[in-house]
Amino acid sequence: MREIVLHDTLTGELLPLRPREPGRVGVYACGPTVYSRIHVGNARPFVVFSLLKRFLEHEGYAVTLVVNVTDVNDKIYDAAAAQGRASAELAAEMTERYVADTDALGLGRPDHEPLASQTIGPIVEYIQTLIAGGHAYSVDGDVYFRVRSDPGYGSLSHRQLENMDQGEDAASGPLAARKQDPLDFALWKAHKPGEDTCWQAPWGTGRPGWHIECSAMAEQYLGVGFDVHGGGSDLVFPHHENEAAQTRAARGQELAKLWMHNGMIQFTGEKMAKSVGNIAPLHEVLEQHGAQAVVMYLISGHYRQPLAFSSEELQDAGRRVQRIRDALRRLDAGSPSPPEMEVHKEAFFTALANDFNTPAALASLFEWVREANRRGGGVGDEDLREMLHTIGLGDLKALETVGDVGGVDPQAQALLEQRQQARAARDFDTADRLREQLRALGWEIRDGPEGAELIPVAVP
Repeated sequence: MREIVLHDTLTGELLPLRPREPGRVGVYACGPTVYSRIHVGNARPFVVFSLLKRFLEHEGYAVTLVVNVTDVNDKIYDAAAAQGRASAELAAEMTERYVADTDALGLGRPDHEPLASQTIGPIVEYIQTLIAGGHAYSVDGDVYFRVRSDPGYGSLSHRQLENMDQGEDAASGPLAARKQDPLDFALWKAHKPGEDTCWQAPWGTGRPGWHIECSAMAEQYLGVGFDVHGGGSDLVFPHHENEAAQTRAARGQELAKLWMHNGMIQFTGEKMAKSVGNIAPLHEVLEQHGAQAVVMYLISGHYRQPLAFSSEELQDAGRRVQRIRDALRRLDAGSPSPPEMEVHKEAFFTALANDFNTPAALASLFEWVREANRRGGGVGDEDLREMLHTIGLGDLKALETVGDVGGVDPQAQALLEQRQQARAARDFDTADRLREQLRALGWEIRDGPEGAELIPVAVP
């Protein structure tokens, strides 16, 4: 097997993947809190870890991917109350929509998608263990984790205790007075008026806190000390810091061997977030640009870096997709690729092995496409199809005619028709001007015996 290295948030270093069980990799990635439709930012970790699974399988590993759904949370109660609905009903509907929206990406499902509401028993047992070990305490039905009981607290987020704020309440608020230490965080929340779901526990009726849900769900499917824990970089603190602390305190070992975090999708420098209001719902973006363009967009930047969001970025991704489709139509379907071109395929997979560097991998893929185009014909598509499958684009169809170009916007189509009319009238100056306008929109005109076609401008 090729050596694979991934960036570990805990150590800040690139670490070789050394599975706990040879040949098998367990990956847990934090999924959404289902109080509304998910946005493109929520889709990034879904895509990153779905494709990481594909790559690891390509390299010969058996991979178990677990992506949870948080369906018990303050945000769900608030959203349901604002709509006059039952919180469980809202959570169930938004879970269905989340599955439908991510299904539309065409990447398949994770192996397990546990719900917090269906993991209450393991959560309660987990909290009991923490209380018995002196790492947690109950106050009038609430249960809090003693942060200072974990000597390793802060190691994942690289923060000092005095610089931490759990974000649960104001320092002078009524809940803060219940804590033994302002740093402590909730493992269980006592039932409050207006909350329409609750469960019985030894310390009183209520519901779990956010952080303990993921510790229990991850352990339920992958055990302790699994290989990769993933999620957005906004979860490093407090969510993942608290997950790690709970497991060290309850089990005496680290929850995961490696922590892998993706960067945020950004509007003008701000992360995309429902709480900020600068969101682009995934289902709307899919309707506008198509699943293949969205996947191409989401892997266009390195997973650890922020990714700028705009219509222009998505249109550029669409042109890249169409460029591949244009290349596919000139390839011999189902035939072996020339051995001399294998260097590009090897560079593609080497890039993915080096901290899952999808931009570098795409550069190698397009080098393969360029060489195939230079050869003109007789090139088999097997290598290209192998690469495309690994990045979730294996179902791309070869481009046939200009009418088959799903990514061409109406403005480009209209300009092409005007250009054809100008040529028919022998107004070549106007035809040349329209060609330049099309190029500015990202399209080249290819004149052939069967008429003119729009071909995406080559993207480096």
